[in-house]
Formats: sequence, structure tokens, C-alpha cells
Amino acid sequence: MNSEGQQKSDSSRAAAVKPGQKNTKKEMTIAFIGNPNCGKTTLFNAYTGANLKVANWPGVTVEKVEGAIESHGVYLHLIDLPGTYSLTSYTMEEQVSRDFILSDEVDVIVDVVDASALERNLYLALQLLELGKPVVIALNMMDIVEKRGMEIDLHRLPEMLGVPVIPVSALKQRGLSILLHAAIHHKGHVRPDRLIHNHSDKTRHRHNHHHEFAMVYSDTLEDKIDAVRDMLHKKYPQIYNHRWHALKLLEKDQEITQRFPIDDTAGVIDRSYETDIISQKYAFIEEIIHECVVNQAEKAAATDYADRLLTNRWLSIPLFLAIMAVVFFLTFFVGNVLQKYFEGAIDLLSTGATAGLTALGADDMIISLVCDGIIAGVGGILTFLPNICILFFSLALLEDSGYMSRVAFIMNDVMNRLGLSGRAFIPMILGFGCSVPAIMASRALENKTDRYRTMLVTPFMSCSARLPIYILFSGMFFPDKAMIIAYSMYIIGIVVALAALLIMNLFKKQATDNALLIELPEYKRPSVRTVYIYVWEKVKDYLSRAGTVIFAASIIMWFILNFGPEGYGVMADSFGALIGKAVVPFFAPIGLGYWQISLALIAGISAKEVVVSSFAVLFDGVNINSATALAALAGTMGQVGFTPLNAYCMMLFSLLYIPCAATIATIHAESHSWKWTSCSVVFQIAVAWILTFIVYQIGSFWF
Repeated sequence: MNSEGQQKSDSSRAAAVKPGQKNTKKEMTIAFIGNPNCGKTTLFNAYTGANLKVANWPGVTVEKVEGAIESHGVYLHLIDLPGTYSLTSYTMEEQVSRDFILSDEVDVIVDVVDASALERNLYLALQLLELGKPVVIALNMMDIVEKRGMEIDLHRLPEMLGVPVIPVSALKQRGLSILLHAAIHHKGHVRPDRLIHNHSDKTRHRHNHHHEFAMVYSDTLEDKIDAVRDMLHKKYPQIYNHRWHALKLLEKDQEITQRFPIDDTAGVIDRSYETDIISQKYAFIEEIIHECVVNQAEKAAATDYADRLLTNRWLSIPLFLAIMAVVFFLTFFVGNVLQKYFEGAIDLLSTGATAGLTALGADDMIISLVCDGIIAGVGGILTFLPNICILFFSLALLEDSGYMSRVAFIMNDVMNRLGLSGRAFIPMILGFGCSVPAIMASRALENKTDRYRTMLVTPFMSCSARLPIYILFSGMFFPDKAMIIAYSMYIIGIVVALAALLIMNLFKKQATDNALLIELPEYKRPSVRTVYIYVWEKVKDYLSRAGTVIFAASIIMWFILNFGPEGYGVMADSFGALIGKAVVPFFAPIGLGYWQISLALIAGISAKEVVVSSFAVLFDGVNINSATALAALAGTMGQVGFTPLNAYCMMLFSLLYIPCAATIATIHAESHSWKWTSCSVVFQIAVAWILTFIVYQIGSFWF
């Protein structure tokens, strides 16, 4: 076996191509395909420099992503396809991969194979080989193979598959140039390069297909394949690969059967032969493993031991809640220590801006706009950056370690009772970061009803944009229990989402196969680069919103609060006050009958962080970076009846009511229906109002 460690990092020969750059060289398109969690996206990132989300759990790529580089004198279009276990598509993401692979756009298919799970990955490889298109195998994760004491015969494996097999390390960027070189030179090779099978004369098929195809079936099945192939050739001569289509017709593949119907198949396609084809493929895979893999080991002992604990029937959910509690402990206690430095910086900026503008003789209105509007609004949001960074850092560690895929597994029984599989919990967990990619991840579910139900409840999961709201109000009104109060919001979000699914299932039971097929990857040490990319992308998005949406919202909020029908004047007579007072009757029964709070919640529809920035502007530019100022404000609000109960209701309503505008747009894009989008918005408002009403009324009775 060629040691992966002996291969030098040679990806530097591939140069990124700028968009719109004129190209005069040869061109070709390479598609990266593979099982979920095989390192495919990491490999794509290594070539293109793209910072795509990479995690140690399935379902990260939900649509094909394109990149372009120049290597070995060729202009290469690289396509990263969603992970799939086979070319028999069940989910939307699998359909994306299949449609593109079957199209005429692909010159070479690079099948990224997890070398540490060769047996599972080879099933897709055998299906790809039957397409009759150029295929190159990228044997990834060889470092794990070595750690397990396994060896793979890199001479015998390509002999049995008939295509190049290139060992690579996507994470360590080894063997990348060799892989591209092999892909470029394999363009146009639709026949096996070399096939050497150890079959005796007694077992040799009478069809003698072993010199043509890597995968050869039993005589009975080969007879049917040949018969259907001949029928297809006669009726559809334009088909590029009659054998593959014959196999799909024998499997009774719905799409191929509808596109290429054959009238007279009596005695040939008398039933579905999908099970026969699958079993014979796996029989050949066992033969490959027997001949090519030496010292095959079981999963690492550490993973086995950890799973006995973390996926235990009784302990798994309590441990999940405990792990999330640790995450929020770090987010609050460590984050608050760092937050003080940001608060000091923003306070100095505000003081300096006020002094500087005053010295320049600026008008009081301009000083108010800059200091009470922009700096108070945007600066207030920036002070929560340490907490956001620690939250995403913790989530990145959990994802890349392989734990998050276990969460879907341990929630499978719970989700089954709600009419869904554990896979539906994956988008919900993603919602802890941001609802937009979480809604998009619902594509991984197999049917429309499952996707719609998941999209409906995913916004109840507490996204990172709500964290500043929790920090602000829990810090003001529950200073000694801030972490517990904020953590309760995350638990409530999960409970409400599950309860909504339960009620929907009681009214209309979902008749579906809820069996969960999900890979539980080996636990691994999180990659520094992967964690950095994940955290930086989230922080960059947070800063981007602070510099755009929140900046604009702060200015708009300042204007509508300082101008009214009579012009520039008192805030209580402003347009903002008129709007806030108009909707107070809606918010009063839930303990939020203050026009400032009502207006902040309306503004929060643009982005949830705007609730905090608006709060800073609404209360006369209060310095939310100052603990003293916030304590004084809490006391003032308490005098007018805004108690800790009202603050808790504020956080609860912020958790459950309308998601941000970007999430609403994503729901529409995924559902292709404004009616459904409107219904989901109304549903979320109704749930938020009813639950907050119950909490406020019960709380008012007891307290």
C-alpha cells in the first residue's frame, strides 16, 4: 500500500480562476460525488478555496456548488454534489446528484470514497461504473485506515474496478494534483482500463462480460439484462447506455420506467429485481474487500465506548441536555468576561464621538443620530460578539467531532411518535445556528409532507440572532440566574417544536416509513481549519448584518422616533410612538403592552438582533453596554410595571414569533408557495401569542 503520509502536498499547481476571466485553454467538467460525510466538500474546498460548511455528519451539502480552477493546462469546472448513498434517489438532494450525473454536462466523475468505510462506499461506486461514463475513485481518509491498522491493496483494487484509484487526504491536502491529473487523462475513457477477476472456468458466465464490466450478475439476471437492453436499443437507439437503463427497468425505477416504457416485457420484467441486484452487488463488494483489504478492523474502541454512553436509551437525551447546558455556561460566563472589553470600547467610541461632534459645532440632531441612533444601535449589537463566537465555536466542535449525527439517532424514537424520522431533527438542530440553512436542510427529507412539517417548526429553534435578546433581558432582570433563564429559552423552543409536531400528527397521521438510515461517523478530533471556517463564516454574517440591516434599522428607528406629524420633536409624539401605541392592544394581554416594546418587536422582523438595537434607540439612546445604565433602566421600567415576568414574556415571545425576513424568504423559496409561507407566519404568531399569554396570566396570578 502506498502510504498517504508519503505523498507531498501538491495542490499548489491548481490555480483558482476568477469569475468572468477569459479562457483560451481546454475545458472540462469534473463532478465530485460520494456518500454523505465522505470528505467530498472538504476536497472541493481544498481545490477551490471555497469556505463551504463542512461537518462530521450527513446532509451538509443540500445543492450542487460550482467552482473553477486551472490545473495541468486545463480549465476545470468543479461541481460539488450533495451526498448520496446510491443513484436510486429518494430525497431532493439525492435527486440533484442523480440528475446532474446523468446529464451530458459531466466529463469525468470523481467518486470520493471513505477508505475507512470501503464496504459501504463501494455500492455507489459500482452504480457509477455501470453508467458508462469516465470514473476516477478518490480514496479519502487514508489516515484513519492506518490508525486502525488496516491496509488497502492499491494495485488489486483498480484491477477489480477497472478505473484509477487515487489515495488522497482532503484534510491534509495530499495527492490532490495526482487526482486531477488522473481525472484529466481519464476523460473519454468509458471502458474499463483493465479488469482482472479471479474466476475459474466453472464459474465463468456464458456471457463472458467479465472483460467488459466490473460488475457482472448471475446468468439468470444477465439474460434479463441482455433481453431488456436489446428492447431498449431497438425502441430508444439514442440512449447512451442501454445496459444501465435495462438495470433500472428491472429495478422498476419510477423515473426511468416513465421516461422509457417498453410495451412487451412479459416473461422478462415479471417483478422488481432491485433486491436481487443489490444483493449481488454486495456479494461482489465482499469479494473486493476480501481481496483488497488486509487487517480489517472494527470501529475504534474509543468510539464504541463513547456510543455505549452517548447513545444509551436512557442516558442519551439527559446527556444531550447536559452538553448543551455546558455550551451555554461557556457562552455566558466566558463570553461575559470578554464582553466587558467590548462594552468599554463602545462606550469610549460613543463618548469620543459626542465630544468630537460637539467640538466641531455639529447640530444636536446630528449628534443624537450618530450617538443615540447609530452607535447605540450597532454598537450595542457588537458587544455580544464574544458570546456569539463562543456559541458557534462550541457548536462547531460538537459537529466536527461527530456528535451531532448521534443527536438525530437518539431522537429517532421521539420523532417516530410524531410521524417523522430522526433525520427531521437535523434541520431543527441546525436552527440553533441560523434558520435559513436549517430550512434548506429539510430537502434531505424524503416526502413533501415531512419537509413542510419540519419547515413549519424549525423557526421555533432558538437561532443565534435571538441570543442578544436573552443576554440583554436576562442580565437586566435576572442577573443571578441569567444563564438558566436563557437556557430555558432553548429548551422551550425544542419542546414547542416537538409539541406542534405531535398535535399535527394527532390531527393528520403521516403514513410513511419512518425508518432512519443515517451514518454514525467515528468520533474524531475536530479540525482546526473546519472549526475556523465555521466560526468565521458565522461571525462574518453577524458583522455583515451589523453593518447593513442593523445599521439601516438603527437609522430608520431613530428617524421615526424623533420625527412626528409636527416635525422633529419629542419621542412620545413621534411616528414610532404612534405605530407602537396602535399595536399595544395586541401585546397588552401578553405583558408587552408598552409601545416601545411593541415597536422593537415589529422592527425585529427584519432581523432578530434589531430588537436589541431598537431597544437601545427607543429608550432615549440608553447605553446598553453599561451595567449601571441598564440597572437604572430596569428600575425605571419596574416603576411602570415592567417586572421580571414581563421580561421573561418578552424573551418567550421573541423566541416563538415571526422569524426574520431572510427565513421567511427561504420558506417561500423551498415551498414555492406564498400561501404556505403566509400560513406558517400566522401559525408562528399564534403559537407565540397563545403561549406567552398563558405564561403571563398564570405568572400574574401567582406573582
